[in-house]
Amino acid sequence: MGTATFGAMGVDWEQRVDFDRLRRQRVERLRAELEKSSLGAVLAFDFANIRYMTSTHIGTWAMDKLIRFSLLTRNSDPISWDFGSAAKHHQLYNPWLNETTAEADGHPRGGVRPREESGARAGISILRGAFHPDAGIAETVAAKIKRELDKFGLADEALGIDVVELPVLLALQNAGIKVVDGQQVFLEARRVKTGDEISLLTQAASMVDAAYEDLYEFLRPGVRENEAVGLVSKKLYDLGSEYVEGVNAISGERCSPHPHVYSDRLIRPGDPAFFDILHSFNGYRTCYYRTFAVGSASRAQRDAYKIAREYMDRAIATVRPGATTADVVSLWPRAQEFGFPDEEAAFALQYGHGVGLSIWEKPIFSRLVSLDHPEVLEEGMVFALETYWPSADGVGAARIEEEVVVTAGGCQVITKFPAEDLLVAGGRRYFTVDGPMNLTRDAQSHLNTAAGRGDLLKEASPR
Repeated sequence: MGTATFGAMGVDWEQRVDFDRLRRQRVERLRAELEKSSLGAVLAFDFANIRYMTSTHIGTWAMDKLIRFSLLTRNSDPISWDFGSAAKHHQLYNPWLNETTAEADGHPRGGVRPREESGARAGISILRGAFHPDAGIAETVAAKIKRELDKFGLADEALGIDVVELPVLLALQNAGIKVVDGQQVFLEARRVKTGDEISLLTQAASMVDAAYEDLYEFLRPGVRENEAVGLVSKKLYDLGSEYVEGVNAISGERCSPHPHVYSDRLIRPGDPAFFDILHSFNGYRTCYYRTFAVGSASRAQRDAYKIAREYMDRAIATVRPGATTADVVSLWPRAQEFGFPDEEAAFALQYGHGVGLSIWEKPIFSRLVSLDHPEVLEEGMVFALETYWPSADGVGAARIEEEVVVTAGGCQVITKFPAEDLLVAGGRRYFTVDGPMNLTRDAQSHLNTAAGRGDLLKEASPR
């Protein structure tokens, strides 16, 4: 298992991802964190936490609705409340929600038996306030939760919640429930990945490898950023992606400062262009940057890429169990070194973050927080490391990101599309009288500055 990649389908002739084991181990890890905490139960409205707890999914259209919720208590197995039709589907096709472990009844673990009540139930929250407040939906949610806490002897214990709408929070409090922050329980459970999770994350990354292969062949002067987004999205969905969360497509002068959103800009000869591809395979995400020069590259762009790559390589070389996030970020430049007044202003440019069922999980790597609050790296963590450097001519920038799995002796990179050196896409298209055009064009920025002119022009300039 681990970082090995297989086909996306299940087969009878090869052991691939074991989804029963995946579901079981996720709940075991969440239950272990709950037991270590001071909470009696955790309630989830966040889609990633709901999926981690219940292994249910109804499509990404509902991700921003906060309408579904799930509960795990110290004394019971997960319960999922969902749209009535979705709950019926879960009852039919999610048998793990209709079974309970013997351990939950105080007996040694030894199999499952049918629950007295299904763990998949009809129930909805307030639709981001769209329901009329007088309809009492928030109070209904609170009553469902209170019933379970009372039933399992946890009425006096604190309830941890990940995210919640204010009317629901007030309804829970009015029902006599002590509500506290439960985000850390979920995020700690998800910090270290299981072998099956690592396999799914690796498969997701391999799909982006393929998308970058198509993108590299497609890029040339005259295409637009949004066309690149469409090409990547189609490739990923064709390969079986569940959700293309986003494709950052940034080119030319838009590279510095980084706007974090694509546009309809027409890519021009000599432009830098970088991309971030975020998608989901069976729930498991990618966050995966690559930078190209289109047609040719300026010396300033080439040099910026070398710097970004050097910071990346230093970071990767430091990753191993027992190292800390502070060890990594101490190798990265201070904000002032690349044009920002402080670390908050430069946040997420020299950066690292866990990757799993969402793209920003523990641990976080940033000079903003990691030097004072370091986190220890553990075997089985999966995270992305991101570096950025603006080009000296003020036009472009380089952005590189690698996803790594922490192994017993170091780490393994699972993002495989070439990034050791700056790649020129659409190159070898132009011919001069002397043959193919040099892909490094020293004067291509057309800026009348020392950085823009380049060394060759400076040497040839009048004295």
